[in-house]
Amino acid sequence: MGLTKQYLRYAATAVFGVIGSQKANITYVTLRGGEKGRFVAVAACEHVFIWDVRKAEKVLILRGLKHEVSFLCPSPDGVHIAVGYEDGAVKIFSLLNGESNVSFNGHKSGVTVMKYDALGARLVTGSKDTDVIVWDIINECGLYRLKGHKDAVTQALFLKGKNLLVTSSKDSFVKWWDLDTQHCFKTMVGHRSEVWGLVLLNQEKRLLTGSADSELRAWDIRYLEEEKAEGEPKEKRGKTLLEDDADEDEEQGEDESLEERMLSCKKAGSILREARDRVVSLTADARARTIACHGNDSILELFTVQSEKEVQTKMSKKLKKAKKRAAKAQEDAGEQTEEQTEEPVVERTLEDEIIRLTNIRASAKIRSVDCLSCAGGELKVALLLQNNTVETYSLKTSDKTPTANKTARLTLGGHRTDVRTLAFSSDNLAVLSASGDTVKVWNRSTLQVIRTMACEYALCSMFVPGDRQIILGTKSGKLQIFELASGSLLETLDAHHGALWSLCLAPDQRGIVTGGADKTVKFWEFELVKDERSGQKRLSMKHTRTLQLEEDVLCVKISPNHRLLAVSLLDCTVKLFHTDTLKFFLSLYGHKLPVLCLDIAHDSSIIATGSADRNVKIWGLDFGDCHRSMFAHDDSVMFLQFVPKTHLFFTAGKDRKIKQWDADKFVHIQTLEGHHREVWCLGISPNGDHIVSSSHDKSLRLWERTREPVILEEEREMEREAEFEESMAKGDAPVVPGETEGEAAPAGKKTIETVKSAERIMEALELYKDEARKMEEHKYACERADKELPPPKPNPILVAFGNISPPRYVLEVIKKVRSSELEVSLLVLPFPYVPELLKLFSSFIQQGLEVELVCRCLFFLLKIHFGQITSNQMLVSVMDELRTNTLSKVRGIRDVMGFNSAGLQFLQREIESKEDVMFFAEATGQLKDKKRRKKKREKAVLTIA
Repeated sequence: MGLTKQYLRYAATAVFGVIGSQKANITYVTLRGGEKGRFVAVAACEHVFIWDVRKAEKVLILRGLKHEVSFLCPSPDGVHIAVGYEDGAVKIFSLLNGESNVSFNGHKSGVTVMKYDALGARLVTGSKDTDVIVWDIINECGLYRLKGHKDAVTQALFLKGKNLLVTSSKDSFVKWWDLDTQHCFKTMVGHRSEVWGLVLLNQEKRLLTGSADSELRAWDIRYLEEEKAEGEPKEKRGKTLLEDDADEDEEQGEDESLEERMLSCKKAGSILREARDRVVSLTADARARTIACHGNDSILELFTVQSEKEVQTKMSKKLKKAKKRAAKAQEDAGEQTEEQTEEPVVERTLEDEIIRLTNIRASAKIRSVDCLSCAGGELKVALLLQNNTVETYSLKTSDKTPTANKTARLTLGGHRTDVRTLAFSSDNLAVLSASGDTVKVWNRSTLQVIRTMACEYALCSMFVPGDRQIILGTKSGKLQIFELASGSLLETLDAHHGALWSLCLAPDQRGIVTGGADKTVKFWEFELVKDERSGQKRLSMKHTRTLQLEEDVLCVKISPNHRLLAVSLLDCTVKLFHTDTLKFFLSLYGHKLPVLCLDIAHDSSIIATGSADRNVKIWGLDFGDCHRSMFAHDDSVMFLQFVPKTHLFFTAGKDRKIKQWDADKFVHIQTLEGHHREVWCLGISPNGDHIVSSSHDKSLRLWERTREPVILEEEREMEREAEFEESMAKGDAPVVPGETEGEAAPAGKKTIETVKSAERIMEALELYKDEARKMEEHKYACERADKELPPPKPNPILVAFGNISPPRYVLEVIKKVRSSELEVSLLVLPFPYVPELLKLFSSFIQQGLEVELVCRCLFFLLKIHFGQITSNQMLVSVMDELRTNTLSKVRGIRDVMGFNSAGLQFLQREIESKEDVMFFAEATGQLKDKKRRKKKREKAVLTIA
């Protein structure tokens, strides 16, 4: 009996080579004991890196799971940082230990903006799904979802001291929200295109917006509530609410009065930017004194907001000048009369209040900016650039003509452009990566850069046997030889007239073969030549033979037995030639698009080809027969290589995936997912234990072969489960009974976790019912036998929890549900379970168990199942009990604990609010009325009968 073939799993071990991802913003953070402006946080694919810009070192990694980071926002106290992801999730990490204990899930697509309120108690998030959600950080739950925008939200800001929120969006609108009523009371329509950013200035009396043109528009805000409080007559207040017949259109009148009550917004002018394209980001420092703004280029424009005193000084100077000019003009005109002419009037403009500070020219296009005001009028600016670089600048805002000095530049830990070629050294310890301008050699175990050398645009590379030199093939057709010890370029050879797409080491290790876009394959031999400058011998290469072909050469490979040369051509075929005579042997045709990569197995029996047509074909080398064609990737197959000494091979595709295959059994073994953009190439170590991959997301990833076996059936089952879970989470959002489509909606979202939590609650309630039935049966049996019988065996689950009672088990299960997922889990719960749960809640509150949690669940269930609860006769007594118990218990706890707990304050407000007392009264009152009516009907029927 033959043994089944065993495969070993490859697992991700590290992400390196990325300094900052382009998707998210850069932000200053403060670490314990660190000085202000020393640390910046940037996204690195699914992780967040905290860099010490002074030492150019990574000091902390906040690890994500799968999805790319899309936004970062540090908390006002500097202890936490909120991280938004491309799937709409939000995690809050501690900057003290790098761990995340709080997570929210409400958006359907990527988070585009996040902001804390002044106290750090609430967080607002905006997303590509056009919704704005306000989260309660303390109770770890969603407060509400605000709907109204028609495109991605670009900025959201809380106003200090007022329960208002202002949001901007790509739909060209700026909306003002009253968070007490969760209602949009004002929509500003003064922009003709997308609004990309907004900042609040002058103690929130002015709003500055940036859109798709070169203007920054300024708006004056007047808070009419404050003005009326100062003694203005309250004419219009409440008019529309009381006088129903006063206006023709009641709704419009109500909206107008609300707008008139809250605030008015009037355009105050605009500032012209130097850039002509759209605003990419607009930000201000914490004191709102400095504004930073940039477009799609490398110039950052800085403006400063003058204080009232500075503006007044400027205006008085202007007035003096105007008076002098007027006097001079009068003298020139010779109209010196005794009569005094009227004083000149100087108008105050926006340019007097917001003045241009300076421009900073970065070394590449700017993707994001953050500003930090420090002591002594110093401004620190951090820039995240498009070429995987972070730059920091410092300037004195108090100087008359401030100049920005570059204080740090993080470049060493990554390439400026995409890495297009990778190679492993023969001892498996060094990794070579080459991009459009540099070649780097990394230590595989520490992931530190050992050497960085400037090169031309590299397309292929290899270590020369002995690992002392490396060879690169470039886009201009040159071969470049570098020495690793000195990091110097030894020689550049003009090898081909077009791009040098591929190079391959000869099996005897004495030379290499190259293929290029000039339709030739060339053979080269290593040789030692005397260096004219040093007099020492150095490595060079001698051209020995050329094979002329009809089409551009995309890939070349020599079989390990030195018998055949495989050449992939632009005409979608692979031609095989005898190595010694260069005579044509076979042509492999079947691919519909050009073959971009190929490799020959160690025993020279099979060749695998990967093409832009998304297929991989396995051919026999004896007769050129196609053994199997497999649909490998959802986009072009970019790279293919056999694991040394096996018939297993890896492919990489533009679909962001790396896959492992068995060329004998033609099966897909496993998929390595992690990259967020196209995967360009792989490097497999000579012992097959490590793989390094590079991608358009600027990252290099290291994968390691573990001792864990891959069981194919289990692997496929896991893939199917993951697909099913994804489809479940993508299903329709749960319908909230009694909810009308409006501006406000619940914050939560149905996910696989909330469904599982609801299932666990249902299972716990079923267990509770079973145990209660068992106890009833036992009691009945004891009564029948007229003696005490041994109690039934407790459920093993209850024993595992330390022999707790069934009601306590239900409470334990509810406690284990994440706070941010609790409400959606209860929403998913079918109504037949609710009455049982309400009865349990009544007993929990009576015993004083987890009062805050129980009350939160109780209020939510009452809110969403109001209709069904009020029509259920059995729940009258339960509702009465709940009302009295809840009020007395919460008041009792408050008397003991005071108002220390934010949750208790919330409960007190909830219970004692007029609405909830009325709600309880209405619910129980309705039930009692129904009971009375039912009794009357029954009496009447009996009387008639």
